[in-house]
Amino acid sequence: MGTIIIIMKKGKMTLEIVLLLLLLGLIAGFLSGSVGVGGGVIMVPLAIWFLGYSQHQAQGMSLAVLAVPVTFIAAYTYHKNGHELDWRYALVIASAFVIGGYFGSKIAVNINQQVLKKVFGVIMLIVAIKMIFFSSAKA
Repeated sequence: MGTIIIIMKKGKMTLEIVLLLLLLGLIAGFLSGSVGVGGGVIMVPLAIWFLGYSQHQAQGMSLAVLAVPVTFIAAYTYHKNGHELDWRYALVIASAFVIGGYFGSKIAVNINQQVLKKVFGVIMLIVAIKMIFFSSAKA
């Protein structure tokens, strides 16, 4: 599969770039809302493939996108459609996520990009294998 790379010039937002960014956001948002993935699983590879970002830049972009409560409406949609969420749990997890994200980013920025890519890929593989072959989710 060929890779489309748009080189982003600092401060220059052409119509082509804005349309590409909107497309990436729509793809990530759709996948997040439909199957619960988005953040790193979708945003990082898309930023690398389509924006030409390094692994570090892509991970930073993924975190920056989550800086605002972008998925609240999607979560609320699940909640109001009979898949009740305990918002207290979400608040505690989100609070810990901020702390974990800070320390994780302090470590990641000091790891070689090629090593970081491999670690990212291995984690995705482990999660995929667990979900496909060993999932015991409630019906």
